[in-house]
Amino acid sequence: MKTMPTRIDGELFESAKATGEVQSRSAAQQLDHWARIGREFESSPSVTHSAITDVLAGVSSYDDLRDSEQAVVRVAWNDNVTARIAELDFTDDLLEAGLPWAEADADGTVIVVNDGADHRDAASANGSATGAPASASSAA
Repeated sequence: MKTMPTRIDGELFESAKATGEVQSRSAAQQLDHWARIGREFESSPSVTHSAITDVLAGVSSYDDLRDSEQAVVRVAWNDNVTARIAELDFTDDLLEAGLPWAEADADGTVIVVNDGADHRDAASANGSATGAPASASSAA
């Protein structure tokens, strides 16, 4: 068997690792197992791809699909939602409107951004858990 290196989403890898432990497989073995099941599932006559395409296009109802077809649609929906969320960036719109917003950095620290200024340092100096600017926190 020839193997090829590939990148795997971290969440999927962790799920494979946890499931693999229960099934006495490594994460790589579990991913390989899932891939083979997926290949067979998608090529199965129990999956009507035209019906799935119609649901994804909004032409047909999800409820009219068989369980196996619904499973394929759920994966496609999840992929579509993940891709759309990754594309979201309201920075320019919020800056143009002069509106503040809050976001979390990689460490989970909340950063309040107002007019494009990062107030993380002021929040850290103030001890604020919200990451609000020091002037806003002391005014409260």
